Amino acid sequence: MLIPDDVKIYLYLPPTDMRKSIDTLGVLISDTLKMNPTDGHLFLFRSRDKNKLKALYYELNSFTLWYRRLEKGRFIFPKREEGQIEMSQDHLKWLLSSDKYIRLSTDSGYEKFY
Repeated sequence: MLIPDDVKIYLYLPPTDMRKSIDTLGVLISDTLKMNPTDGHLFLFRSRDKNKLKALYYELNSFTLWYRRLEKGRFIFPKREEGQIEMSQDHLKWLLSSDKYIRLSTDSGYEKFY
Protein backbone atom coordinates (compact mmCIF):
# COMPACT_ATOMS: atom_id res chain seq x y z
CA MET A 1 0.00 0.00 0.00
CA LEU A 2 1.24 3.45 -0.84
CA ILE A 3 0.22 5.68 2.03
CA PRO A 4 1.74 9.04 2.98
CA ASP A 5 3.76 8.99 6.20
CA ASP A 6 1.52 11.52 7.94
CA VAL A 7 -1.70 9.48 7.59
CA LYS A 8 -3.29 8.32 10.84
CA ILE A 9 -4.17 4.63 10.91
CA TYR A 10 -7.05 3.32 13.01
CA LEU A 11 -7.81 -0.33 13.69
CA TYR A 12 -11.50 -0.94 14.41
CA LEU A 13 -11.35 -3.66 17.06
CA PRO A 14 -14.73 -5.46 16.86
CA PRO A 15 -14.92 -8.16 14.19
CA THR A 16 -16.47 -6.81 10.99
CA ASP A 17 -18.54 -8.53 8.33
CA MET A 18 -16.16 -8.67 5.36
CA ARG A 19 -19.10 -8.37 2.94
CA LYS A 20 -19.34 -4.69 3.86
CA SER A 21 -18.62 -2.29 1.02
CA ILE A 22 -17.04 1.16 0.96
CA ASP A 23 -20.38 2.81 1.76
CA THR A 24 -21.28 0.56 4.70
CA LEU A 25 -17.78 0.78 6.15
CA GLY A 26 -18.04 4.57 5.84
CA VAL A 27 -21.30 4.51 7.79
CA LEU A 28 -19.65 2.33 10.43
CA ILE A 29 -16.82 4.86 10.76
CA SER A 30 -19.12 7.84 11.08
CA ASP A 31 -21.82 6.24 13.28
CA THR A 32 -19.73 4.02 15.56
CA LEU A 33 -16.34 5.73 15.69
CA LYS A 34 -17.81 9.24 15.37
CA MET A 35 -15.13 10.07 12.81
CA ASN A 36 -15.35 11.38 9.26
CA PRO A 37 -14.31 8.71 6.72
CA THR A 38 -13.24 11.46 4.29
CA ASP A 39 -10.69 13.02 6.68
CA GLY A 40 -7.85 11.13 4.97
CA HIS A 41 -7.25 8.54 7.69
CA LEU A 42 -6.77 4.85 6.97
CA PHE A 43 -9.27 2.56 8.70
CA LEU A 44 -8.59 -1.16 9.20
CA PHE A 45 -11.27 -3.78 9.80
CA ARG A 46 -10.74 -7.43 10.73
CA SER A 47 -12.84 -10.52 10.24
CA ARG A 48 -14.13 -12.70 13.06
CA ASP A 49 -11.79 -15.52 11.99
CA LYS A 50 -8.82 -13.08 12.03
CA ASN A 51 -7.70 -14.21 8.59
CA LYS A 52 -9.15 -11.30 6.59
CA LEU A 53 -8.41 -7.61 6.72
CA LYS A 54 -9.96 -4.64 4.92
CA ALA A 55 -8.49 -1.16 4.76
CA LEU A 56 -10.47 1.90 3.74
CA TYR A 57 -8.63 5.05 2.73
CA TYR A 58 -9.85 8.34 1.30
CA GLU A 59 -7.77 10.74 -0.78
CA LEU A 60 -8.63 13.48 -3.23
CA ASN A 61 -12.27 12.69 -4.03
CA SER A 62 -11.93 8.91 -4.05
CA PHE A 63 -12.05 5.96 -1.68
CA THR A 64 -9.69 3.02 -1.94
CA LEU A 65 -10.59 -0.34 -0.42
CA TRP A 66 -7.92 -2.99 0.12
CA TYR A 67 -8.74 -6.58 1.04
CA ARG A 68 -6.24 -9.11 2.30
CA ARG A 69 -7.00 -12.77 3.01
CA LEU A 70 -4.55 -15.21 4.48
CA GLU A 71 -4.70 -18.71 3.04
CA LYS A 72 -3.13 -20.08 6.23
CA GLY A 73 -2.62 -18.55 9.63
CA ARG A 74 -4.25 -15.54 11.25
CA PHE A 75 -3.49 -11.90 11.80
CA ILE A 76 -2.51 -10.99 15.34
CA PHE A 77 -4.80 -8.42 16.95
CA PRO A 78 -5.25 -7.00 20.46
CA LYS A 79 -7.53 -9.07 22.69
CA ARG A 80 -9.77 -6.09 23.39
CA GLU A 81 -12.76 -6.10 21.02
CA GLU A 82 -14.31 -2.69 21.47
CA GLY A 83 -13.49 0.75 20.16
CA GLN A 84 -10.45 1.47 18.05
CA ILE A 85 -6.74 2.00 18.44
CA GLU A 86 -4.39 4.23 16.51
CA MET A 87 -1.52 2.40 14.85
CA SER A 88 1.81 3.59 13.52
CA GLN A 89 3.04 3.01 9.96
CA ASP A 90 5.47 0.45 11.39
CA HIS A 91 2.61 -1.45 13.04
CA LEU A 92 0.74 -1.52 9.74
CA LYS A 93 3.78 -2.74 7.83
CA TRP A 94 4.34 -5.46 10.42
CA LEU A 95 0.69 -6.51 10.30
CA LEU A 96 0.69 -6.75 6.50
CA SER A 97 4.07 -8.44 6.13
CA SER A 98 3.89 -12.10 5.27
CA ASP A 99 7.17 -13.06 6.92
CA LYS A 100 5.76 -12.80 10.45
CA TYR A 101 4.21 -16.24 10.04
CA ILE A 102 7.64 -17.84 9.98
CA ARG A 103 9.84 -18.25 13.02
CA LEU A 104 13.27 -19.62 13.61
CA SER A 105 13.10 -23.30 14.44
CA THR A 106 15.19 -24.92 17.15
CA ASP A 107 16.47 -27.09 14.30
CA SER A 108 18.30 -25.42 11.49
CA GLY A 109 16.28 -23.21 9.19
CA TYR A 110 12.75 -21.87 9.46
CA GLU A 111 9.41 -23.47 10.13
CA LYS A 112 5.85 -22.35 9.50
CA PHE A 113 4.32 -20.47 12.41
CA TYR A 114 0.68 -21.54 11.87
